[in-house]
Amino acid sequence: MTTREDASALVSDVARAFDNGGPLARSDSRYRCRPGQIELAERVARALDERATLVVEAGTGVGKTFAYLVPLLLSGRRALVSTATKSLQDQLYLRDLPRLVNALGVPVHGALLKGRASYLCRYRLDQARTTAQLPDRSAVRALARVETWAASTRSGDLAEVEGLDERSPVIPLVTSTRDNCLGTECPQFRACHVVQARREAMAADLVVVNHHLFFADVALRDSGVAELLPTVDAAVFDEAHQLVDAALQFLGTTLGTSQLIEFARDLLAAGQAHARGLAPWPQVASRAELAARELRLACAGPLRDVRGVRKLRWDERAGKLGLEPALSAVASAVEAAAETLGGVAEMSPDLARLQQRAAELALLARTFDGDAAAGTVRWIDLTAQQARLVESPLDIRRLLGEQRRAAPKAWIFTSATLGDDDKLGWFTAAAGLEDADIARVPSPFDYPAHARVWCPSRLPRPNEPGHPEAVGALAARLAAALGGRTFVLTTTLRVLPVVAQALADEAAALGASLDVLTQGSQPRRALLERYRDGEGRVLVGSQTFWEGIDIPGEALQCVLIDKLPFPPPNDPLVEARVKLLQQQGRNAFDEYFVAEAAVSLKQGAGRLIRTETDLGLLVVCDPRMARMSYGARLLAALPPMGRIESEAEAFAWLATIATRNATTAGLSRA
Repeated sequence: MTTREDASALVSDVARAFDNGGPLARSDSRYRCRPGQIELAERVARALDERATLVVEAGTGVGKTFAYLVPLLLSGRRALVSTATKSLQDQLYLRDLPRLVNALGVPVHGALLKGRASYLCRYRLDQARTTAQLPDRSAVRALARVETWAASTRSGDLAEVEGLDERSPVIPLVTSTRDNCLGTECPQFRACHVVQARREAMAADLVVVNHHLFFADVALRDSGVAELLPTVDAAVFDEAHQLVDAALQFLGTTLGTSQLIEFARDLLAAGQAHARGLAPWPQVASRAELAARELRLACAGPLRDVRGVRKLRWDERAGKLGLEPALSAVASAVEAAAETLGGVAEMSPDLARLQQRAAELALLARTFDGDAAAGTVRWIDLTAQQARLVESPLDIRRLLGEQRRAAPKAWIFTSATLGDDDKLGWFTAAAGLEDADIARVPSPFDYPAHARVWCPSRLPRPNEPGHPEAVGALAARLAAALGGRTFVLTTTLRVLPVVAQALADEAAALGASLDVLTQGSQPRRALLERYRDGEGRVLVGSQTFWEGIDIPGEALQCVLIDKLPFPPPNDPLVEARVKLLQQQGRNAFDEYFVAEAAVSLKQGAGRLIRTETDLGLLVVCDPRMARMSYGARLLAALPPMGRIESEAEAFAWLATIATRNATTAGLSRA
């Protein structure tokens, strides 16, 4: 690859690539030149040449993926691209990148790098064949599929295994973690897929990672990104609005009860396999597992029926009867295991690694039994199966600042939603990027002509009785007018079944043939496939459906949001941020709550209009949007949709959409 030193040369090449007569147009007859995409691409090109930091919000339809990939590929510079999820990674690496490489004719070698949990561990697969206790026949069949696939895979990426659910209990059995990896002591080290993926990444011109992997590696130096980052000339973060949350998950300290139970089970299996009769392995392992279960009970306290993830403030449990003794019991149990393992550690790499794990777990338990570090916040994530104790920094400013200073390179952050002001302060302040080149590239879609927003003022307020039922009933009436084609997005899991039931009841009363699909009834992918495959479908979902969903055309033409998505005030991280802002003399409601709601609202609204010809109605079912002073700010944060003031206007607009749908259907049949 050749490197262009002249900034104007790269900008010119980028402009030619996007021109109507350029290589992109020649390779795809559907290609259309978009001024916003060219503007973004040229900004990226200048940032590459100047090794500058660029933060840019690109509205839906701009085409930001091509806008940053084309300059990267034409520049000849080595780059790392990070996106929000593994599915987006696969899309970028398997679809977008090959398409552009072929169109541009550039000799670029790419690589895909995921975390350990995505790759087959051959050593643990061998162990699973003989020692795994599988919960049901479905898991037995899944393990058999993995075994068959393992004989032929080159990459070891479990995403290749057809029909393997990402939540399958088989995956932890056939993958490694930082805790249980044997490293160079592993008998399968030469065939290790994780090592192979890192080696390929270090040799590649462009490497695709995800945010979780990036920050997990920066914190733990466990996946190869930390070694890769100093060698690249550019780092691009797509879907950057998720960056701060991803970072906070991995920059802190965590102790999970599932981590302890996995240690206990590995201890029993390795002890029986390599040192049978030399120690009371069942008793040692049982003590550690019992301590983990008691810790989960202490974290739960009086809570019994836990659905989803409950985030508990540390002071809700700390100082209460149970948590400190439970942590002390965990520390004692794993310290006893470490002592037992010390006598046999030389007999096997498995036993030696288990001794190290025991010492690390004991240190974590003792850490959480003490005071939190300055500048951090502690909380407990509680689910029906486990508890996670978390101590995290309040922001990522220091870490990103250190990374940016470590080696000069271009840093590019982009998303469709990064704030509701021209400085994109919601994102830049949290990430310490106020000194960056900041820009907003608007969507090319004609929102005033194609979309309407309605804020019903007569609905109950969200804190009043009957609000979820009213949302469900309204959704049924609107969906009936469209023959389905509707999403209902809730801000909490708690109200989701209430809204879904009210929707179904009202549809039945109207005699409307609506198929109500509810989050949790099937995996997300299966629900979306069902939604796309038939008419009369209404999907009721919570946070997992607010972003990353692309349903263009007539399949989705109405989106209802149950209430303004303010952060939950009793969330421990929210409380800590509010307290910090108040200590600085700042207005926490305006600067934090309203800003967070504006970004979340934009994300939810972004599901509606996905192409130049889409039509749709956005309904925000929260009277505060129309009545409170901050409502104007939230409305201004949305795309420039036409305003609707009454239910009659809303149904008139839906009638217009339905008429066009019927016309389109008639033309297609003809």
